[in-house]
Amino acid sequence: MRVRSFRRAGVALAAATALGLSAAACSSGSQGSDSGASSQAELAVKTSPDAAVLAKLPAKAEGAEIVVGDPNAPHTVTVYEDPRCPFCKHFEAGGASAVARLAADGKVKVRYTIASFLDANFGGDGSKRAANAMRAAVERGKFPEFHAAVFASQPAKETDDGFTTDNLLKIADQVPGLRGAAFDQAVRENTYKDYVKSAESAFEDSGVNNSPTVLIDGKKPGGDGRAMFDAEAFKKVLADAGIS
Repeated sequence: MRVRSFRRAGVALAAATALGLSAAACSSGSQGSDSGASSQAELAVKTSPDAAVLAKLPAKAEGAEIVVGDPNAPHTVTVYEDPRCPFCKHFEAGGASAVARLAADGKVKVRYTIASFLDANFGGDGSKRAANAMRAAVERGKFPEFHAAVFASQPAKETDDGFTTDNLLKIADQVPGLRGAAFDQAVRENTYKDYVKSAESAFEDSGVNNSPTVLIDGKKPGGDGRAMFDAEAFKKVLADAGIS
């Protein structure tokens, strides 16, 4: 397996949002990991405003990916994310909302690769634990809602190792029907650690280098990338790509 190290992009999310910077991503780099001390912060647990839409979407695991929506949908949106990446949270609060509604209409399916490279940068295992819990949610038929709730509840900083087992279970409490003996055990015992490793390897081997990276039918959308952080703007990008 090819090994690469990753580092955070040098632009804060708040600055990217305020200034409209295009280089808003957690990105790859050639330097070694930045493994400073990390704290296990308490989370402000939240749910997604799109929870009702997401609850209607099926999801299944296909190798290193998790596929959401009708598998026979005519279009595909491919998403690469790391649970600790603040820009991924920004995408989930923006462009992902437009994607979810199109998925609910059967027009698009979404293929997620959940990476965990930020753990190596900042210490801890939060991204790995979150990715494991997301995979466990697939088995309960609750991945779309839980995935969105994890990003909505993201710690304030990547250095905060806030996706502890207990915090992930608190987030799961906000998704009706998710908690249960099998799910709780999978979260506590890291049952899907092999999936987590394969998803990270798939990210590293993909060549995309950034999270979030969003492809529409296998291609990067045009523009400078800012549209993915706004639902209406990304809805137009999807329409320009023939998905509306």
